[in-house]
Amino acid sequence: MSYFQAIILAIIEGITEFLPVSSTGHMAIASAFFETASDPFTKLFEIVIQFGAILSVVVLYWKKFINFKSFDFYIKLFIAIVPALFFGAIFKKHIDQVLERPLFISTVIFSGGIVLLFVDNWFKQPQIENEENINYKKSFLIGCYQVLAILLPGLSRSAATIIGGMQQKLTRSAAAEFSFFLAVPTMCAATVKSIYDIWKDEPSLLNTDGLSILLTGSIVAFFVALIAIRFFIQFLKANGFRIFGWYRIILGLVLFALIFSGKLSMNGLSH
Repeated sequence: MSYFQAIILAIIEGITEFLPVSSTGHMAIASAFFETASDPFTKLFEIVIQFGAILSVVVLYWKKFINFKSFDFYIKLFIAIVPALFFGAIFKKHIDQVLERPLFISTVIFSGGIVLLFVDNWFKQPQIENEENINYKKSFLIGCYQVLAILLPGLSRSAATIIGGMQQKLTRSAAAEFSFFLAVPTMCAATVKSIYDIWKDEPSLLNTDGLSILLTGSIVAFFVALIAIRFFIQFLKANGFRIFGWYRIILGLVLFALIFSGKLSMNGLSH
């Protein structure tokens, strides 16, 4: 992987991690365009820079994450990530295989777009405006929605957990913020697991050049995500999900055209 490819992928990650458009799907397709999708280092890179993007949440909401006067916030996050940790460990091989199937990812992206066209009309009477009013049961149920994104790469972890939050009577902005909070422990666990697996199986990938590329990508993803989060919260309050639904539908159709014309596979972009 070149530094140019790393920066482009990191920008894509920073923009899409918190939008309901599927960062995993975008990264998988971008890697296919760069013809690096099957590279073990690329798979590690995609996980690590997700963690870089997630750190932007800690910076923006540092008062939440560095508040040791009450452990209630941390307990909620722990309860919410349990389903993802459980099913993620069981279905890791399934997930890896699915990420090599652009048709599956494209189908999920397209289908998710259709759902987003209507989701604003499904939950019209929210009652919870901030994290303090989310109880443990609601935290767990929102975490269960995150499992859907794990099992269906391309669905969007952000979309799944925000919809889960809205189903539990959270406002759009409160659901989005809790989705951001939930991403921190989830991606921490995924990053540690990925680095451990690479260190155990292919330690040569973590050489000086590899670490430098990982650091560069993480920094870029971090700063881009800072901007994306601020934009998304304000946009979501004013406009809802509809535009993201149309974006996913159009992207899905473009990907279908590339796949069925033989232009795109996980081996790369045909010329």
